[in-house]
This record gives sequence, structure tokens and C-alpha cells, in this order.
Amino acid sequence: MVTILGGGIAGTLLAGGLARAGHSAVVYERRPNVRGGAFLFLDAHAHRTMADLGVPADQLDDASYPVDGFRVGAPASDVHESPATGHRLYHRTDLMRVLTEFAWAAGADIRYGTAFSDLDPDSGMLYPGGAATDLLIAADGIDSIARTRLEPERVAEYAGQVVLYATAAPGTRPNTTPSVLHFHRHAGDTPATFGHFWNDTVAVWFVRLTREPIEVGYTGFHPLARWIEPIRSALPEIPYLLDTLLDHTAMVHVSNARRVPLAKALPPRLPVILCGDADHALSPSSGVGARNAIDDAAALCRALLNGDDPADTMARRRAEVLAQHG
Repeated sequence: MVTILGGGIAGTLLAGGLARAGHSAVVYERRPNVRGGAFLFLDAHAHRTMADLGVPADQLDDASYPVDGFRVGAPASDVHESPATGHRLYHRTDLMRVLTEFAWAAGADIRYGTAFSDLDPDSGMLYPGGAATDLLIAADGIDSIARTRLEPERVAEYAGQVVLYATAAPGTRPNTTPSVLHFHRHAGDTPATFGHFWNDTVAVWFVRLTREPIEVGYTGFHPLARWIEPIRSALPEIPYLLDTLLDHTAMVHVSNARRVPLAKALPPRLPVILCGDADHALSPSSGVGARNAIDDAAALCRALLNGDDPADTMARRRAEVLAQHG
């Protein structure tokens, strides 16, 4: 049996893929899926990977919105447009609902409300309770308990930007092309990036502000009001677009962008294998965190079903991530 610590994208997808193939998997997760502020975009590669593991494609389509293309519009004299390659927009909670239902239907054992505060990296023993496991896949996120025990010096670090995610009121219609992911980048001493997407059903936007990190008490959901002036000051070129979206938004989800350095990581070794953000979280500016989690889950699922070494598998995945993102 495989024990998976963390019921996010990687952990839930891996559990579902293993269970669907008749391989026992149990997931420990502290809390059920709750609505968060984040949304994400997945491309055709990510969708093929999930479908190959058995996630119903129609359910993914029903939980998301098609993206027709991308437009980078700053400065105005240097506009770039490109078509999408099977990209779709998800609220993270909607993607997690589909993945959780897939894992349950496949027979995965997902145990919510179970919090472990420590583990033995040499035996895979989880505490409290001393739950033993032959193989522990640690997909417990950027603040991974497992990584803390395996590699205490490899800690998450601030990536230099505060990230705000928001969903505007239904019916919000900016004066931009619908179903296209628009980016606006402001250069200078404190660069900022603004992005938005809308269609007849949904309107979402995000901002990345280069600044000192904010205190933990100011992360999570907060009224938009205290962030209006910092956003407008950082992005003076698009006042009318900002006004349309800000005026139709009440709350914003705020977080410090963080990453987990990978270049000096110790080689993966059994019985505890790091996976997803627990091992190689990238700054949100890269836009590939969810796709990397999906690729990790698929690679580990194939390895375990084929009898391959999961440590070797994650070593190869690390090399791929480093080659793509440095």
C-alpha cells in the first residue's frame, strides 16, 4: 500500500490513478476541499495526462472554461498574441472537486481531518499515532513537513512578489476580448503584472506586485479596499481596465509568492519521496505549478504500477523541471 501525505492536486490524482489500477492508496489530508481564491490555467498536455490516468474529460470540461488565446499588451507598441493550446481556466476548488470524485470512484481511501506533525524520514513513520507505511509520497505542499525532516536547510523562500487573486461580480465585462487571457506588465524599479480573463459566465483577475512580503495575518481573503491604491499605483497605464474590475470586486485572496529551491536538493531516497510543491514549488509567475503537480503524479503512478523505483522517477522529474525553469 502507498501512503500519500497531502490531498492536493498531486496527491489526489496519484491516489486515484493507483486505485483505478487496483493498487491500494490512502491519502491523509487535514481538511476537505474548501473554496480558495486561486484559479489556474491548464493546457492540453495537462488534460491528456489527467485523462490517461482516468479522470473523465467531460467532467473536467464541465468544471472549467475554454481559453481561446493569450495577449500580452504592454507596452502598447509591443503587443504579442498567441493561440491557446487546449488551455482551460479552473477555480482550484472546482478542479479539486473533479479529482476528488475521480479518486473516490476509483476506490482511493482519502482520510480528511488527519494532521501529522512529524515523521521519521528513515522509516516513513508518521506522528502522532505512529502510523507506519512502506512508501510515503509526501505531496504536502510548500510548507512540507516531510521536506523539513529530509532536508531541513531547503526551506521555502520569498519570490519577491505579493500575489492577489480575485473573482469579479457576475456580468462584469471589461472592454477587452472575451475568452482570452490578457496580460499587462509594468516595467521599472517595482515591476508588476496584471492579468484578467472573462466570458459570459465568469470574470477573474490577478496582480503580482513586487514589494516586501506581507505579514501572515494579512494573507488569505481580505477586503479589496486596502489594495486598490497599491494596484493603481503599480499599474498606471491601464486605469479604465482596472476601474472596471476593481469596482466589481469585493474581496481578494492575498499571498506571498514563494518557491522551494531545487538546484541543491539531496537525491530522492526511499521510503519518503517528495512530490509537487513539497519538492519543487516555483514562483507563481512561471504559471506551471499545477501542471508540474500533474506530471509528478503521473510519473509516480507509472513507476509504481510498473515496479520502477519512485526515487529514480522523481530524480528524473527534478531534472526535467530544472531544464525547463532553471
